[in-house]
Amino acid sequence: MTAGLGVERPRTRTRPGARVAAMAGFAVLLVLWSLVIGVPNDTGGVVLWVWFGTIAWNIDAPRSEHLDFWRDWWRPLLVLVVYWLLRGLADEIGTPVHYAMPIRFDEWLGGGVTPTERLQSAWCGDPCLKTMPPRWYDVFFTTVYASHFLVGLTVAGVLWVRNRVEWVLWMRRFVSLHVVALVLFWTYPMAPPWMASRDGYLGEVHRVSSRGWSEIDLHRQTMVLFGMANKSAAMPSLHAGLAFLLAFFAIARLRTPWRWLVLLYPLTMTLVLVYAGEHYVIDALVGALLAAGVMVGCRLWEDRRTSPAGIEGGFPTPPEETTVDVDTMLP
Repeated sequence: MTAGLGVERPRTRTRPGARVAAMAGFAVLLVLWSLVIGVPNDTGGVVLWVWFGTIAWNIDAPRSEHLDFWRDWWRPLLVLVVYWLLRGLADEIGTPVHYAMPIRFDEWLGGGVTPTERLQSAWCGDPCLKTMPPRWYDVFFTTVYASHFLVGLTVAGVLWVRNRVEWVLWMRRFVSLHVVALVLFWTYPMAPPWMASRDGYLGEVHRVSSRGWSEIDLHRQTMVLFGMANKSAAMPSLHAGLAFLLAFFAIARLRTPWRWLVLLYPLTMTLVLVYAGEHYVIDALVGALLAAGVMVGCRLWEDRRTSPAGIEGGFPTPPEETTVDVDTMLP
């Protein structure tokens, strides 16, 4: 055991048949919940479902092992809840909302017309309205957009049951991205394209990110953290930033030559955000740069804590069926 990492605790082995049955039951419940109540959307609700998933995965484990989840997760979850609260308050302090800069940049990029206006005119219609019948790609685009609220914490849940060290590395980057983005939301509130259009700064642009699900009776549902939206939290795009962070993390950790294909996810997310009127291209570019900066910054911080002699990144990989006390591993 490496000094400073705490004590490895044996984990109960789960019978394969019991695991398959429990995970099947979990999947059925999640699908039914999503169809009847709505797709989990907020951090608190998603983490609850992630916990239920870990219980199903380790269904033979005693109650004490299932509660280990909260012993590991409470601190990053607390930071994310504080982020959510402060993000919601950022547009209540009276700081002027910026309009012109992103419009000028995207107009330069689009040859005089913003890419959002071009995409909505070509793919959505003139005018492009949320109430218009969705096309097949609208369904796909809405699904990609909604994945933002699930993918980061779902990846964290998978890593938590597979390798707690990798979970720490991912959560450090995931939480850091939110914290840095929050600082920018407070210091540079900026109107997204749909708001700029509504307020007369941009041509006709509509918010159509949810249009794809309008005819399949599917929607996102907040379970725990209600309200506190911030319509001017557009710079950077956290949707794009998180998607790029996930891709960069996967590329850094995987060894297969196919790993570069994960870049299709953030690139598709960027296309969706621009088309749907949610973000300008520059928002997504800054989000990608922020994700790269978080990756580099976290790695430099981890390298400073590298333990002696040959343990990459300062952390050993625990056996699959053990857990690690992560108290000293989180910043």
